[in-house]
Amino acid sequence: MRYARQEDLQKLALTMQGSAEGVSLSDIEREFSVSRRTAERMRDAVRNAYPQIEEISGESGRKYWRFPPGSLGRMVEPTLDELTAGHRAAAIARREGDEVTADTLERLLTKVQAMFREDRRRKIAADLEAQLTADGVAFRPGPRERIPSEILSALREAILAGVMISADHRARGSAKLSRNTRLGPIAVLFGQGRQYLLAWSEYQDDLRLFALAGFEQISLEPDVYERPKEFDLQEWLSESFGVWREEPQDVVWRFLPEVADEAAGYVFHPKQKTERLEDGSLMVRFRAGGRQEMEWYLVRWGDQVEAQFLAASGDPVSDTTETDAPQE
Repeated sequence: MRYARQEDLQKLALTMQGSAEGVSLSDIEREFSVSRRTAERMRDAVRNAYPQIEEISGESGRKYWRFPPGSLGRMVEPTLDELTAGHRAAAIARREGDEVTADTLERLLTKVQAMFREDRRRKIAADLEAQLTADGVAFRPGPRERIPSEILSALREAILAGVMISADHRARGSAKLSRNTRLGPIAVLFGQGRQYLLAWSEYQDDLRLFALAGFEQISLEPDVYERPKEFDLQEWLSESFGVWREEPQDVVWRFLPEVADEAAGYVFHPKQKTERLEDGSLMVRFRAGGRQEMEWYLVRWGDQVEAQFLAASGDPVSDTTETDAPQE
């Protein structure tokens, strides 16, 4: 308990350092889930340890406490765990093909570590290498597409600026090149080896997925693109398994008792519902499109899973592996 309390006091001090307005007793109660009296004791403990703390009067006489900028010195240096998390994020971004984000994160981390004392810098470097090797993130093999950094930079700039783009794009399936395609970019989707841009297509007047590897040229247009106000990216993604787009179906997977405990440790879909049956098997139900990608995934479970795909009427969909490819 004593160590946990010290950790809370340090966190409170850092919060006071990082807040321009200061921290009130109510803020401490809410942040640390403590009583008013405990919040007062925590404030007093920090104030006794750091007499430079400032007291500010706010509206209705409420009082706030904060530190002048820079007064905590090296207390605000990031920990090994925090640096490891940053390097892990950079490694994952690079593995997924997001070279721009990986490079940006690594530059930021280099700047942070450059502020350390020389002795700590050497120790941190050795500890980081050991930690990342143990994680295996940076070295984990797996296929991914090479996406030119200038393509990613142009797309991110267009998304942040909220403008249309004109692009030359080659479709993955047919290899057909479409020139000067006008798109309203919404989001870049990474993961599972293949990367896509979700965008509104002026030609098709609808949202479509475009393989990032298919972009050969992108230029920003002066025209503003405003995504539909009612559009919710997470809701849109939840209609699919992976990024495959097709008419959603009611999906029922039954994992046999031998693998039910293992399967229960997975979230197969954000809207899934699970049920443990009397025989020990696990039922997983959700609604989504992307049957072919589901079938590719289920292969890893072998004959330990039974799958049903139901149409809106509740009738089983014909047993076939043919599905539409991602829309491009």
